Amino acid sequence: MKGFGLIGYPLSHSFSRKYFNDKFRKEQITGYYYENFPLTSIDGLPGLISGRPELAGLNVTIPYKEKILPFLHHIDNDAAAIGAVNTIKIFREASGYYIEGYNTDAYGFYNSISPYLKEYHRGALILGTGGSSKAVAYALKKNNIKVIFVSRKPYHDNHISYEGLTENILKEHQIIVNATPMGMFPEVSSFPDIPYNQLTEKHILFDLVYNPSETLFLKKGKNAGAVVINGLDMLHLQAERSWEIWKV
Repeated sequence: MKGFGLIGYPLSHSFSRKYFNDKFRKEQITGYYYENFPLTSIDGLPGLISGRPELAGLNVTIPYKEKILPFLHHIDNDAAAIGAVNTIKIFREASGYYIEGYNTDAYGFYNSISPYLKEYHRGALILGTGGSSKAVAYALKKNNIKVIFVSRKPYHDNHISYEGLTENILKEHQIIVNATPMGMFPEVSSFPDIPYNQLTEKHILFDLVYNPSETLFLKKGKNAGAVVINGLDMLHLQAERSWEIWKV
């Protein structure tokens, strides 16, 4: 039996366990399981891996996509460039174990948004500055889309505050990605504070949140005429990419 799972805290919002266990059942993939491992601290990772010798891979979610980096023995080039890891592969050796880190978020994000992109989508606003936002920025920049991060506490040259979102900035950045947990179950009444009244039918609002399927962020965008996309397809794509990494 080989084990896989998800680490993060809390994990009440996650669909990954159901997704993978349904996949194993539907595709008649035997000898595998997928389980949630809520860790209150990333320092619990070595104990988890040592105590579960059948573990062969893990997905990583909030708040550990960056905090996991010091625990890795090797980082894939894309993940190193992003500065965040959401998938690890565990190799067992007589002397212990060896961990490789990957990022499948960038792959999942870009492949889920690309069917909606038009030639005028040349600028993006990314709400949040965590590990997921870095993967989104990496995917967009690789495809020649300029990026500005929006933060409650801007600390970098390409960061602006929510209060700094002017009409001109909204016109020049017609992709808006929510890479924060705002609106995620159970906090479904929260939403990013952006000027929704300045959105148009040319705007794309992409929410990395997939539970609920339509957040207030997306509802407000839809009411303004924008194209709206939730994070479910991204989840499926990044999960399948994780599986490709694990099963090799």
